[in-house]
Amino acid sequence: MAASARGSTDVSLVVVVHGGGASNISADRKERVREGIARAATEGYKILKAGGSAVDAVEGAVTVLENDPEFNAGCGSVLNVKGDVEMDASIMDGRDLSAGAVSAVRCIANPTKLARLVMEKTPHCFLTGHGAEKFAADMGIPETPVEKLITERSKKHLEKEKLEKGAQKADCPKNSGTVGAVALDCKGNLAYATSTGGIVNKMVGRVGDSPCIGAGGYADNNVGAVSTTGHGESILKVNLARLALFHVEQGKTVDEAAELALNYMKSKLKGLGGLILVSKTGDWVAKWTSATMPWAAVKNGKLQAGIDLCDTKTMTMDLC
Repeated sequence: MAASARGSTDVSLVVVVHGGGASNISADRKERVREGIARAATEGYKILKAGGSAVDAVEGAVTVLENDPEFNAGCGSVLNVKGDVEMDASIMDGRDLSAGAVSAVRCIANPTKLARLVMEKTPHCFLTGHGAEKFAADMGIPETPVEKLITERSKKHLEKEKLEKGAQKADCPKNSGTVGAVALDCKGNLAYATSTGGIVNKMVGRVGDSPCIGAGGYADNNVGAVSTTGHGESILKVNLARLALFHVEQGKTVDEAAELALNYMKSKLKGLGGLILVSKTGDWVAKWTSATMPWAAVKNGKLQAGIDLCDTKTMTMDLC
């Protein structure tokens, strides 16, 4: 049974963020993770309150998480088999289905910002590797030394994985966290953004679901916005984000849609993960089948956040 949190009532500004669905989070990290995810949701909501667009809000929220070493994105990205960072990200505007994505990028602090530039400054949807990095330089994005993106925790994760010689299995997605956000703005526009460092000890050049439109996320003003997390190969095979929105189109509630999509991936592929979804009417859900998925949501000026599968305690506070 998937764990979930959800909210509804009247249409209003909504931001929901996730910090990745993966294995258990150690007790000493939980409070830092909870604070980080709440901080990201708060930032996204403040952008909406100030009149910013849904795209502005998801970019702002995910940037907070990319800058937080507790999360597997940006400066907290896990390492590939060679001990290097290769990051993926995507963003989408539900108004006209504009989208931008980058994969296998290095030496960039915020891949989500680069993905947005791909969306807005090029005729393309997706740039990868050296081409994406050249585009970043052309756009004036400063190069970040790779050592600044590598944390001691990431080094230890790689060492542990190599010692265990543990191949990544769909039913055991170690350190396969992602970060993401969805938002509904005052004009009824929807957007999503997803960013990740990928899977620890991955092959050089491996690309997961996060930069792939329809798998790592999707946004359409006529339906809703989704950002996913979990075992990337499984998410790619079922097109998880678009699958969840398909169920919404078929008349399912956001909770039912998320449950159906995640359970299909689990039953078909033994793939674990999670997603956040906000509908065009402002109903939202955060649901996961992995052991944990840090999440936070703000609606009507109220912040809620949680982490665990079996213990979905939430914190609530006024932001107004």
